Amino acid sequence: MPLATVLTPEIAKSAGVAFVHYLSFMLCFAALVVERRLIRPDPDRRTATTMVITDIIYGIAALALLVSGIFRVLYFGQGSEFYTQNPLFWWKVGLYLSVGGLSLYPTVTYILWAIPLRKGELPNVSEVLATRLGWIINVELVGFALVPLLATLMARGVGLPAV
Repeated sequence: MPLATVLTPEIAKSAGVAFVHYLSFMLCFAALVVERRLIRPDPDRRTATTMVITDIIYGIAALALLVSGIFRVLYFGQGSEFYTQNPLFWWKVGLYLSVGGLSLYPTVTYILWAIPLRKGELPNVSEVLATRLGWIINVELVGFALVPLLATLMARGVGLPAV
């Protein structure tokens, strides 16, 4: 293999999709960290608004992660067989979907916060709700942290059938 490779349109597309995939993962994780740091009972207006905006960023990044992941599997990665025959891929997909499912509760909660915020009021966030949201976000963070572990194992052929 030569030391220098020409940047062809195909390589540029593949690298671009991979970049979007990695960046969206980092944005998802960062948004969860911000949400975890900010969650508290009876937040002030700035904190509550930041939580709502952060969750919107999280949702957009999660969608970009999903779409870029699908593109990588179908068009720009190792080939769909490489992924779909590996049980670790399905664990990774299941983990992503589980974290996404868990995120519905906080997302709906933050959407409901937008109603009083638009009226100039603060959302009513009890100690119990703040604790519950904190635990859910903690679980999401652990789930998201395991995704790259599964990806790195997959990239090394772990889980593939023996040839």
